[in-house]
Amino acid sequence: MTSTSAGVRLEAVHKRYGQTVVLHAVDLAIEPGEFFVLLGPSGSGKTTTLRILAGLEEVSGGRMLMDGVDVTRREPGERDVAMVFQSYALYPHMTVAQNIGFPLKMVGTAPPVIERAVQEAAAKVEIGHLLARTPGQLSGGQQQRVALARAIVRQPRLFLLDEPLSNLDAKLRLETRLGLHKLQRALDTTMVYVTHDQEEAMTLADRIAVFMDGRIVQVGTPREIYATPATTAVAGFIGTPPMNLVPGTWQGRTVAVGDAVLPVAQAAAAPTPVVLGVRPADLCIAEQGIAATVERVEDLGDSSIVSFRDADQRLLKLKNDRPPAVREGDAVCLAFAPEAAHLFDPAGGRRLGMVGAAAAAHA
Repeated sequence: MTSTSAGVRLEAVHKRYGQTVVLHAVDLAIEPGEFFVLLGPSGSGKTTTLRILAGLEEVSGGRMLMDGVDVTRREPGERDVAMVFQSYALYPHMTVAQNIGFPLKMVGTAPPVIERAVQEAAAKVEIGHLLARTPGQLSGGQQQRVALARAIVRQPRLFLLDEPLSNLDAKLRLETRLGLHKLQRALDTTMVYVTHDQEEAMTLADRIAVFMDGRIVQVGTPREIYATPATTAVAGFIGTPPMNLVPGTWQGRTVAVGDAVLPVAQAAAAPTPVVLGVRPADLCIAEQGIAATVERVEDLGDSSIVSFRDADQRLLKLKNDRPPAVREGDAVCLAFAPEAAHLFDPAGGRRLGMVGAAAAAHA
C-alpha cells in the first residue's frame, strides 16, 4: 500500500468567531513527507489550524494550497485528507474490521477490495488479530491503532492527528509514539500532528511550528527551537524544566543581575536592558554569581532538579545528572558558561543576536 505525500501551504490565514480572532495571518509551509508538529498551549490556535487543513473549519481570510492547488473552499471529502481525532471516534456497534473499512465502504469500494485493504492497514499497526472485536473490547492503545488504520486504509496524501496519544498512560504513550514515528516513515506520507506536549513534539517532529495566542512565533527543527528560542515565550515553554529567565543589564560582554556581574559571549556597545535566559542544565553552583537560596531538591534517580530563590524571590532551576550536593535552605551562588547565555529584548521578548558558540565564533 503506498500513498503520495502532499506539500501544504497556508498563506495569511485568519480565523474569527464573531469579533474574536483566533488565528492572526498564519503563514506555514509543510514539505511532502514531513512529520510536522503544531505545538502550543491550550487556546493557542493549533487545533483550529489542523481543522482548517482538514476542511472542517472555514477560513475568514487567506488561503490553503495542497501541492500548489488552492483548496481553500473545497469540502473535507475533496481534499484527500485523513484525520485521527483525540477521541478516536470509532463506531461502537461495528467490529474493528468494519470500522477500518468504513471509509472505503462509503465510496462504494467492492467488498473484496475493502477486505484486502483492511488486512493491509491492520497489519501496518499490528492489530490483525483484533479485527473481529468491537471497540468496547479494546484497550485505549488498541483503539488508537484502529483509528490510525482507518486513516491509513484510504491512502490519503495528508494525515492529520489531533493529540491522538493524550488518552493513553505514560508508558503506552511512549511505546505508541515510537510506533507512530516508524509508521510515518514506512508510509512515506505527510503527517501534521497537534500536541501541547513538548516532549512528544521534540521526539516526533522533523519540524515544529510553535503557536502562541493565535500566531506562529517560531518554526524550526526540534534542535533549533530548543537551542535558539525566538522569544521569551518559546524559551519559557520549551524544555523540562523550562529556561530560567531573569531581568538584567547587558554591557560589553557581561550581564548584571542584581549585584552579580556575569560574562556572556555577546557584546553590547552600550548598557542595554535585557532578559537573561539560561537553561537549567547550563546552570551551576559556583563561588561567584547570582546569590540564591535552595528551596527544594528533587532527586529523580538518574538526575536531580534543584529549585532556588534569588534575592528578589525569583524562582531558578538547575538540572544535572549527578546526585544533589546541596540541601534545602543552603545559600549558594549560581553561574553559567558565557556561551550558555540567551539574551532577549524585555519590551517585546524577541531574541537578541546570536547564541553561544555561534556568537563566539563571530566575535
